[in-house]
Amino acid sequence: MTKVSMTVNGRPVALELEDRTLLADALRDALGLTGTHVGCDTSQCGCCTVHLDGRPVKSCTMLAAQADGRAVVTIEGLAGSEGPTGGDALHPVQQAFTECHALQCGFCTPGMIMAAAGLLAENPAPTEDEIVHALEGNLCRCTGYVNIVSAVKRAAGLMRG
Repeated sequence: MTKVSMTVNGRPVALELEDRTLLADALRDALGLTGTHVGCDTSQCGCCTVHLDGRPVKSCTMLAAQADGRAVVTIEGLAGSEGPTGGDALHPVQQAFTECHALQCGFCTPGMIMAAAGLLAENPAPTEDEIVHALEGNLCRCTGYVNIVSAVKRAAGLMRG
């Protein structure tokens, strides 16, 4: 067993986990944060994307112990932890995904939103090619990506004011 202490969505968390526990499993099973989806277990789909110290990572290929002492933000904490609204409203990326109909079944949506928010934190005015490149590691089987790219563009505009 391994003791893991981290900050999750702005709150300190201490867990005792099996050494082999993946971050995605710790978030879902130990903390009940089921917005982090697991679609492939091989880092191909990106559904498990969370932010680790402000950068998007695929939590299905990372041990929970690797997050010891670090800050993790999941889709459940995006507006409160990183958003300009302080948790009172949707994060601009979440708002834009809703406005632009950038989801269908919704399974990939949390990972897409986390990847997009990570992109916009680093590049507040990405080109369409930069958006497509940033989302290459996230798969959607429903929307064909057109509305997703539109949503990221819209979110960038919302975030710039």
